[in-house]
Amino acid sequence: MAFILKWLPKVSSFVAQKHSIDGLLTFKPEVYRDDRGFLYESFRSTWLPDYSFVQENRSRSCKSTLRGLHYQLKKPQGKLIQVVKGEIFDVALDLRRSSKTFGLHTAILLTEKKHELFWIPPGFAHGFLVVSQAADLVYKCTNFYEPEDQHVIHWNDPEININWPLADVSPVVSEHDKNAPAFHSAKVFR
Repeated sequence: MAFILKWLPKVSSFVAQKHSIDGLLTFKPEVYRDDRGFLYESFRSTWLPDYSFVQENRSRSCKSTLRGLHYQLKKPQGKLIQVVKGEIFDVALDLRRSSKTFGLHTAILLTEKKHELFWIPPGFAHGFLVVSQAADLVYKCTNFYEPEDQHVIHWNDPEININWPLADVSPVVSEHDKNAPAFHSAKVFR
């Protein structure tokens, strides 16, 4: 089930949107354009004052690549995600058992043209589908990637019921993600 966004007041050179699932935010920067190109602020520490980032990653994926739903349990990561080339369908699944939205998800379309950043705090699983020919993502993380702490939930679990925009196309999925457990048997946050 996807949720409707609510606009927050404009601060500095960006606008923040809250989602119906507590903690999720979308930052929409003000873009300054002229005949040479554009400039925008892509991060400011005051946007997320309770978090600091220790790692920044960049990934490239081809059309129809579906990654997720990934998370770390012992060393959870918050992620600030931005598409710098292409377009993705991005999903955050609430795995906080104490949350009133536990087991629900939010999905948004992130594109290079909109320049938006999607904040997913610790306690969520994350996944995305590339809907353009290819997509380059940059994401800041609040904790280091730990391969032995990587967990995954099956991307197409009917209990979660994510409406991936696949049409009649089979996604390109890793073996790890193909063999992921169902939501009902996944380890989650308290």
